[in-house]
Amino acid sequence: MATQPRSVYVNEELGKDDTTVDGSQQKPYKTLLFAHIQHPPAPSDGPQYLTRKKEPGADQGPGVSEVHHEWIPASKSALKKAGNLYDQHKKKQAKGEQIAIREKQEWEKRQQALEEAKKLQITQDPHLPKAVKIRLNEKDPALVKLRNGKSEKDVDYSEGRGTRVRVTGRVHRLRTQKDVIFLTLQDGYGLLQCVLTGTLTKTYDAITMTLETSLEIYGEMWEVPPEHHAPDDRELHADYYEVIGKAAGDKEAITTRVAPDADPQTLYDNRHLVLRGENSSSVMKVRAALLRAFRQTYEEITPRCLEVTPPCMVQTQVEGGATLFAFDYYGQKAYLTQSSQLYLETCLPSLGNVFCVAPSFRAEKSLTRRHLSEYTHIEAELDFINFEDLLAHLELVMCRVVELALSNPQTAKLIRDLNPKFEAPERPFKRMKYSDAIAWLVEHDIKTGEGEPHKFGDDIAEAAERKMTDIINRPIFLTHFPTEIKAFYMKKDPQDPRVTESVDCLMPGVGEIVGGSMRMDDYDELMEAYKRVEIDPTPYYWYTDQRKYGTSPHGGYGLGLERFLAWICGRWTVRDCSLYPRFTDRCTP
Repeated sequence: MATQPRSVYVNEELGKDDTTVDGSQQKPYKTLLFAHIQHPPAPSDGPQYLTRKKEPGADQGPGVSEVHHEWIPASKSALKKAGNLYDQHKKKQAKGEQIAIREKQEWEKRQQALEEAKKLQITQDPHLPKAVKIRLNEKDPALVKLRNGKSEKDVDYSEGRGTRVRVTGRVHRLRTQKDVIFLTLQDGYGLLQCVLTGTLTKTYDAITMTLETSLEIYGEMWEVPPEHHAPDDRELHADYYEVIGKAAGDKEAITTRVAPDADPQTLYDNRHLVLRGENSSSVMKVRAALLRAFRQTYEEITPRCLEVTPPCMVQTQVEGGATLFAFDYYGQKAYLTQSSQLYLETCLPSLGNVFCVAPSFRAEKSLTRRHLSEYTHIEAELDFINFEDLLAHLELVMCRVVELALSNPQTAKLIRDLNPKFEAPERPFKRMKYSDAIAWLVEHDIKTGEGEPHKFGDDIAEAAERKMTDIINRPIFLTHFPTEIKAFYMKKDPQDPRVTESVDCLMPGVGEIVGGSMRMDDYDELMEAYKRVEIDPTPYYWYTDQRKYGTSPHGGYGLGLERFLAWICGRWTVRDCSLYPRFTDRCTP
């Protein structure tokens, strides 16, 4: 603290309240409070606080000297006010010092406790029964016997009523009480509550336990009493444990890195940690179940569909050149595929109906909640069919996939937990022609993005399409789109050449999840389509040849797995339905 001068100077206009000034005439303070803090008042021989202000009306403009009052003692009212503020400052400072002292004492106490805890070592009792290694979801009563009732000991194998097991996993939930620690392990297969008591709670590892720490725990399996709750109504009473990998804590704790209220971009940056959460991991498990269900469905329907694996690097377009990801392929121009449809069509003559599960890529700079730059595309092509056959097939496949998913108890529970309001769709889906949809939108005063009434030929925007679907609130087959707004290969309706035999399947809450059509099977018609959209047919020779060597009426579709998953799991955006979503400006991690 600076030495107290006989007089302390305060100038509200020219002074400063920082340590670069000392309260002299040349370097005055700005406020009386700061002067009191730097030079506290005293009952006797205390400093005299002198103030002065710029004289009213003294500012004569640029280049004119300012006129000030002489230095005069601060008024009694000003001193009283400053004194009150100074007393508040001292109390606050004293409180802060007390808190700092207490925190230091607590820190020292904790450090001492931690040092003592380091000395405490736990060992396995060699006389205990040999532990059985199980996954956390193991429920086979022949392998895992649950003990029930009460015991004076937390772990007691004397009566052999509970199986001694060995489990591994990461700490998903953690709750510490006096002399007992409840932690829930997660291993990707299930959850298991583990109870640590006695000496096990006093080790250094126990005191510093953090979420996501990986552990190996030994103990006896118990039923959870009826009045308590735990995953699968059981818990492990631990007799020994080892830390395999300690997770970061404090500022680097997982709950800090991926806080629930974190910015979405932060969560995407830390997607590898978000995936450890129950909701995200549940969505991924449902996704896997749906993929199994699709493959099973394609295998069991008549006629069956054979799975094939088309290339992802191509030199042709399917959905328009504006959304192609281009790259150099050994000096040639190539693209990431927009769709595997053209390749699937070439398989029909020798393999029959086919399907694939493959990534598709769209360089579409769209940030809507249902668009991705890379997504999983489930596509199928069917031979010797008509348009009604295609719609019937689509209904069958989607309904059967949902039926299979819900028939599995584990998957059904995940879906119910994620989307309690989900109901399996009923057949037949509502059929609505594009022209009828335009009339419906006009009737319900749902405008285009430009605020205009919809008219025939408009490409119905996502918002209007979704609003219509949500109002109708049932799956819709929207059919017969105008030729001008659909892909070149779609077959025209023989009854109305203005439109195509095309279909979008719309689901409430998501909108379009399937797009399909009958394909042009006439050689001349396809060549004319190339010309209409200004595509050079040369690179498509292998596709065009299908019309030269035994053409047939055929059709197919593409289903976006992420959209299908968002519908079933009730997710707001398809980004939550991809392991590591790729969208505009996002290719990390």
